[in-house]
Amino acid sequence: MKEMNDERVKDLLKQALRLARTELQRDLWPQMLQHIDNHAPVKAVPWFDLALLLVLVIFILAFPHSIPLLLYHL
Repeated sequence: MKEMNDERVKDLLKQALRLARTELQRDLWPQMLQHIDNHAPVKAVPWFDLALLLVLVIFILAFPHSIPLLLYHL
């Protein structure tokens, strides 16, 4: 009885897999790139980050011997 059910299940699976499409009908990558371009937020650099960068540059120009100290803390 169990062997008959196993054979029936095998036959049903073979029929179902023959009907299934296994290949894509088109290339999805261009559509994905378009989706990313349309939904990607444009991020601007905050003014506070620019101010910190300016302070760092001024500090390095004023005290060039402090560069190893700054690198050590990275």
